[in-house]
Parts: sequence; C-alpha cells; structure tokens
Amino acid sequence: MVNMLERRKPLDLLFPLKGNAASRKEGEEKETISALDRVRAGVMLARDAVKAVSVTAMEALREGATFIGIVGEKNELVDPFEHLDAPIWSDRPPQELMKLAFRYCEELTMREAGNFYHSFKYLPDEQRNAMCAVYAFCRRADDIADGDWADRFPGSQGEMDPEAVAYREQLESLQDQGTILDEEAYLNKITQLFFFRKKLSTCYSDVYSTDPVFLALKETVDRYSISREVFDDLISGMEDDLYNNRYRSFDELYVYCYRVASVVGLMCIEIYGYEDPRAKKFAESWGIFMQLTNVLRDVGEDIQRDRVYLPMDELEANGITEPELGEQVVLNKQWEPYCRDYARRARTYLAEARQLLPLLPRRTRYSPAAMIAFYDKILRQIEKEQGDVFTKRVKLNKVQKISLAAAVYMRHRLLPAFLDPVWAGLARIGLLPAV
Repeated sequence: MVNMLERRKPLDLLFPLKGNAASRKEGEEKETISALDRVRAGVMLARDAVKAVSVTAMEALREGATFIGIVGEKNELVDPFEHLDAPIWSDRPPQELMKLAFRYCEELTMREAGNFYHSFKYLPDEQRNAMCAVYAFCRRADDIADGDWADRFPGSQGEMDPEAVAYREQLESLQDQGTILDEEAYLNKITQLFFFRKKLSTCYSDVYSTDPVFLALKETVDRYSISREVFDDLISGMEDDLYNNRYRSFDELYVYCYRVASVVGLMCIEIYGYEDPRAKKFAESWGIFMQLTNVLRDVGEDIQRDRVYLPMDELEANGITEPELGEQVVLNKQWEPYCRDYARRARTYLAEARQLLPLLPRRTRYSPAAMIAFYDKILRQIEKEQGDVFTKRVKLNKVQKISLAAAVYMRHRLLPAFLDPVWAGLARIGLLPAV
C-alpha cells in the first residue's frame, strides 16, 4: 500500500481561502485576490438599473399575506412572490412578508434536509429561522449547479443578457479549461449562477430581493453580521463544478471542500455565536470532514456522472485506475486499505471539528454536534462495509438516527458541564457514543 494520504497541516489554507492554495502569513492583513475571484466578487445589483415592485403591489401583498400559501394543491413548494415581475423591493417589505419568506425557507429545509432540520429545530426561533435561510441558499445553489432547478430573475434576458454574457466570457478567459457540460446545460447553469450572485448582492445593499430565500437571507446576514465572501465562495464552488470533474491532488480537493462545505460551517457559527476566534478554524475543519465523508460515500454515484473527487495522484500511487471506479473496484486489493487511510485522514479533521463544540454556547451546541455524529457514523459504516459504497447507498436507518440524536441531546443539552469530561472518558473506552 503506497501511502499518499498524508494530511495537510491543520489550517494550512487559512480562512478566508479566496480560491487559491496560498496561505496567509502570520500577521498579514490581506490576501492576494485572484483575477477570477475578483470577477466573481464584482457582481452587484444596481438599484437604479432594475425595476422595483410598485407600492400598489406591495400593499396588495401585505393585505393578503395571511392567506398566501407556500404549498400548492399537489403539495409542491410554491414561491409566494413568483407572480411579481420585478426583482427588488426598493424599500423594506412589511414584516408580514418577511415572515412569509422565512416560512418558505423553513418548509424548503424540512422537505429537502430532514436530518439537518432535526439538528437545529431545537434552536431558539430566531436562530432556527436563520439556519433555514442559510440552508435554503445553499440548497438552491446546489440545485442549480447539480440539479434541474430553474431559478428566475425577473426582467432579465436570460442567457443573452449582456451582463450575463460578459460575466461568462470573463470567467472562461480565466479558466484553465472549458466546461465539462454540453453547451445548452452549461449556458443555462452559468447564467443562473450569475443571477444568483446578483440576488446575493441585495443582501449587502439597500434593496431587497423578491426571492423569498434572499429576502430571509438579508435579514439573517444583517442580524448576525455574516461576511459576503463565504456566500460568494460557495457559489464559486458551484461554478467550479461546471469546469472541473477531476481533482489531481488532495490540495485541489481541499480547495473544493472548503468552498462547498467549510464556508457553510463559517456561516453557521456566526448564527450559533462564539467568542474564541479559534472557532473559525475548527468550523473550517468541520466542513472538510463532512465533505470528505460525502466524497467517499458518493464515489459510485459520482463516477456515473463522470465525476471523480478522489485525488487522482493518490489513486494512481495505490494502483487504482479510473476505469475501476465502479463496483469492480472492491475487487482491487488496494481499495479497502485506501479507504481506511482516507477515513483516517478524514478523522483528523473530525477531531478538530469536535474542538468547535466547547467554544459554542450550550444552547446552540446540539446542532453541529448532531451533524458531526451523523457523519462520523456514516464513515464508520463505510469502513465496516470494507469500502463498498456501490452495492447500496450508505446511510443511517431510523433507529440509528434516533439513538444518535438522543445521545447528542443528552450530552450537549442535559448533561451538567462538570460531567462532560466523564462522558468523554467513557466514550474513549467505548462505553458511551463519541458524540
């Protein structure tokens, strides 16, 4: 077994990453921003360049807010503002409409991510609503890049919009390679992600998006002072998926994991609350651990979509060829040892993720602790199955979820703080779950 799984030194890629692998030196205030990231971060929605919802329409919505539904006749989720032909409110919408936007995000979260919703449904109302807004943003971005979600931006000319075309051309000129998608799918997705950035810019300006996700997100980022760059980085990760379907090294994979997962942890801790600045470092590792687990669990599904997230240089060094990355790879005697080493490295990030928990207020600690526990259990099951992530999808059954959730709840919400070391000690010898 060729060991190509040496772990990057903890936090070698310091927050914020800015899309490249250069580390910030001690005491350095600013990082060099690549031309590619400068183009991405420059997307703004100019107040004077777009049509705003009329006062009459706003008043009509306000009066009917109590009766506006977010669930259709076929039990589908319905955008309560979908009939509006303008992308912004120039003034803050009435509180009734803000509540409607948060209801939409919560319903979306419950439908799309039962496990995640369970992990933060015990948070105080304001924090739970904020977490739903963040999740809805992440879900919609992923649905555009990796699904068939048809986002809308009222008043735009779609793929032929001059701003969207200019943005796409700038991105393409700065990429090392062209798109991996067919032209129709690529044009559709890159255009939608451009307007998704436009909507994001409303969260950091004096206008309000008529998209309920961004209306709720604006309230969230204002209340919890969440930096725009973490949201921008996540959209960049989605855009990267339009150009890359192979990762040569672990360093390249780390950048991707940071963008699509670590930034989510960095969003969440602002809502949870913290004082110790190390929380940002451990939140970064939390995201890396969860995404590395996703990568291993989804190898079979990803290869069917012509995507390989496992570092190619590691596979080659261990005698694993790309054509094997299907069910037959389990016959390669190197696959199981590779998976074990991969899991061992992932757990170094798990160890750092767990160091985040004591830095969070006790009332919010359950949320990340539950997510960490679920993913730790999934990784253990992959090892138990000897790396067979192809025969069936590795996931937790209902009993496992309930028992883990109960253990997390007991330790992080009910157990007196002075008994925490006792639980940790018993967990180390296997008498209690390591949650």
